[in-house]
Amino acid sequence: MHDLISFTNDACKNNLRLDRNTFGRLCFLLQNVGGLVPTRNVQIPEQVAIFLSILAHHKKNMIVKFDFKRSGHTISKQFNLVLGALLKLYPILISTPEPVQEDSTNERWNWFKGCLGALDGTYIPVRVLQKDKARYRNRKGDISVNVLVVCDQNMKYTYILTGWEGSAADSRVLRDAVTRPNGLRIPNGNYYLCDSGYTNCEGFLAPYRGVRYHLRDWDESHVAPQTSQELFNYFHAKARNVIERSFSSLKTRWASLRSNSFYPIKVQNRIIMACCLLHNFIRTEMPLDPLDAEVNEMPNTHDDESDVEFIEQVETSNAWTSSRDTLAQAMYDANTRA
Repeated sequence: MHDLISFTNDACKNNLRLDRNTFGRLCFLLQNVGGLVPTRNVQIPEQVAIFLSILAHHKKNMIVKFDFKRSGHTISKQFNLVLGALLKLYPILISTPEPVQEDSTNERWNWFKGCLGALDGTYIPVRVLQKDKARYRNRKGDISVNVLVVCDQNMKYTYILTGWEGSAADSRVLRDAVTRPNGLRIPNGNYYLCDSGYTNCEGFLAPYRGVRYHLRDWDESHVAPQTSQELFNYFHAKARNVIERSFSSLKTRWASLRSNSFYPIKVQNRIIMACCLLHNFIRTEMPLDPLDAEVNEMPNTHDDESDVEFIEQVETSNAWTSSRDTLAQAMYDANTRA
């Protein structure tokens, strides 16, 4: 364990996915807020190193016990202790969304006043019993869960919903998120960017369907947007790309999210949540994260919400469609004058 965290920052980042200072702060939080306590033979730094090593490299118990010279029972026990402590940090690690301001100068976001960020679903491979495989089989034929993730403009997660089977449609998962107690809350007047798989409706701004959208399509064509709808989709894709980059960062860092897990499905869903919380923690504590360079190449439970009205349904409306058209035309007019 000493080798994992005590040589250099690079060695620590390669093995545990964070530098030594960030590792120390994580241990402090897990102990003082998450309630993690050392066991008779395993101190907190080793407990946390075991946990991170498993997430980072998707190692089986038999491999990890060799690395740390511990029994398989000890490895399993320490992993679950840290997992439980980390999930208790949800209220302080989940990010609070802030809308794009009227005076924003951020070129990716300044057209989307009031926007809180972006959302999308992503498949995470899981291992389930044979009798459950049909429910978890996604449209690509893989066994997975469909995880709804919402992030702000800085790639920090503001809402995470795990547990839905891979066969569930994105729209169904989103509807559940909006209607469940303590679910996704969107104040009236604010919204998230989403892809065309979702309904364009109040609170959720989707691109025009049937119109060129993905950034790679624009890059490959070498043709500038020709209509207001194309220009809207181009700006929308540039901003919404933040959620795609967050997925790339999350799955690149944590190999446990890229392969079938060795754990029961309930534990697998807890692991997904834990990886998302660690993503936020690392983005806060490691502003110079080398993983960002790789990625670039390629519920708020603690606020008083009693005086705020929230969107409670996912239904399209003429008014919302019209507002998108108005925004698209404003983009086009401004681009024409430039």
